[in-house]
Amino acid sequence: MKKIPGVVSKTSETELSTLDRRAFVKGFATVSAGLAASPFLKSPAEAQAAPPSSDYPMGRPPSAFRPADHPNPPELPGSSRAGQYFRILYKPSTAPDELQLGVNYTFWMPDNVQTVRGVIVHQHGAGVEAAQAGASAAFDLHWQALAKKWDCVLLGPSYLVTNDSTSGTGAPGGASLWVAPQRGSAKAFERGLHDVAQQSGHAEIATAPWFLWGHSAGGSWSRAMSLLYPERIAAIFLRSGGGSVRAQTQVPRTVYAIPTMANAGILEMGNSPWQGTLAGFQQFRAEGAPIGFAADPRTAHFCGDSRYLAIPFFEACMEMRLPEKGSKSQTLRPVDQTHAWLASYPGNTAAPAAEFKGDVKQSVWLPNAAVAKAWMDYVKTGTVADCSIPPGPFNVRVNNTGDRGTEVSWDAAADIASGLGGFIVVRDGQGIARFPVDAPEEVYGRPLFQGLSFHDTPDVPLPKMTYLDATTKAGESHTYTVIALSSAGVPSVPGGSPDGMRTLTGRLMRSLPQFDGASFDGASEEKA
Repeated sequence: MKKIPGVVSKTSETELSTLDRRAFVKGFATVSAGLAASPFLKSPAEAQAAPPSSDYPMGRPPSAFRPADHPNPPELPGSSRAGQYFRILYKPSTAPDELQLGVNYTFWMPDNVQTVRGVIVHQHGAGVEAAQAGASAAFDLHWQALAKKWDCVLLGPSYLVTNDSTSGTGAPGGASLWVAPQRGSAKAFERGLHDVAQQSGHAEIATAPWFLWGHSAGGSWSRAMSLLYPERIAAIFLRSGGGSVRAQTQVPRTVYAIPTMANAGILEMGNSPWQGTLAGFQQFRAEGAPIGFAADPRTAHFCGDSRYLAIPFFEACMEMRLPEKGSKSQTLRPVDQTHAWLASYPGNTAAPAAEFKGDVKQSVWLPNAAVAKAWMDYVKTGTVADCSIPPGPFNVRVNNTGDRGTEVSWDAAADIASGLGGFIVVRDGQGIARFPVDAPEEVYGRPLFQGLSFHDTPDVPLPKMTYLDATTKAGESHTYTVIALSSAGVPSVPGGSPDGMRTLTGRLMRSLPQFDGASFDGASEEKA
């Protein structure tokens, strides 16, 4: 593939056969001729290319800083100025029925929410690295986009484990202290919800429904929580974890009523995460539970691009189960089977439930046609094709920093379908920078502006939406434009679009004596 100047790329020329290119070409054609010629814009083929499976570390956990004593995670400045963060840290308890570990809960709440309708929980797995990664989960712009659309808060727990032990007989301070909710993590979780409800002034958070996403041991925790709080859980996504329920356990019918997606990487076939996740799916589906199974065909324990299935799955469940917006009730609505699709397992083709010819009790359950399409993409290719045009950046600001040059900063929201892949900074119609600048050391999924860890969380430190143009000189006049890219490489439209998306540009007049570095020639300029 042709390299992009200044960018180390690990994408391939392989195109996703499921892509509807006509929509992409239509959107791409709206970009001006000057920008289309920019070396920072990919061709349609490059934009939709999927990372080759050889780039994946095949389930090998990343090497990372491992402190002897897992410290209190530092405050993380977010990539975006949107929303509010609330942080609650609980110290270990010595009471036998309370959590024997410290835990840090980070909540993100969208701006201007009148009533919080639900809580999205992004629960990490076992081990020190997983716990550290959990500290940045609430800062994820892609998951924040889902939370914002549905008036939910996003919660990223980080249990302060001191070792990687998962056994109750292992070294003290391991994940066994939190994976079983009865050992105090359920009580700490409820306490955290009540405390943030009080801090934020949104009392409804304490009783709002939950959407549980759990990776590995976090999947086991999510499944165990469903046995304790089935009436509170609107949906579950089990990412390489969760397993089956012991035969002697009494499972209430309310547990079987929770819509669930079980996800595992095929490169772990034969290992316990794969076997347990599949067994759990089969056990629950045999009881008529609305549960699906999504096998990632190219990864192992980290399940690659599963977020592009998890987010639409949760969105379908939010639409189906949350009470109507504005309702004072927080009682979940029952699962609506009217629009369900089914697929045979193993297999990669789904059909409307009324047209399905196989054994329903062994079938993959999918809530609607949109999720069925995403599921078919994912189980065939390991990712989900998307050619929608992402929202453009806004509030572009230009600041004179003196001899250092010109600082350009902006705000942006992630595309709910494909996330936020990066940005192109354009000066006078020519691309001068692209973010992220460097390719990740190890690829765990499609490239994202915030990076992507093994644990499906942003890399730390979190990147800022800012660029320093060190080449400008006093007396020059330049127009800056910022273009957003989805994770599929599709660019946003500068200067607006029929959908109301827009990119603001600022003209910097550095020669003006009244310029104080806090504003630029009085106003933003919108390009048509």
